Amino acid sequence: MYVYKTRGTCSKAIEIELDGDTVKSVRFINGCKGNTAGVAKLAEGMKVDEVIARLKGIQCRAGTSCPDQLAQALEQMKAQRKGKLCPVETAIHPST
Repeated sequence: MYVYKTRGTCSKAIEIELDGDTVKSVRFINGCKGNTAGVAKLAEGMKVDEVIARLKGIQCRAGTSCPDQLAQALEQMKAQRKGKLCPVETAIHPST
């Protein structure tokens, strides 16, 4: 499981677990409970690239949203898996 620190949203972080290129589980920390739970359930079982394509760019406040933050987190996870660097303040870290 990985934890992504969100920016510009009511949610504070997103816990994400992948199974290969498929989203296994998503859990938003804080945020609008019904909306984030709905987004999380819809993303589960989907391919990472499909989730990114559907959610990237959705805006709520500050030019982003919880769905957009999930898309950004998945993009960073893909980049980290390919060995590309990402900014430390938004880096995804394995949970302990």
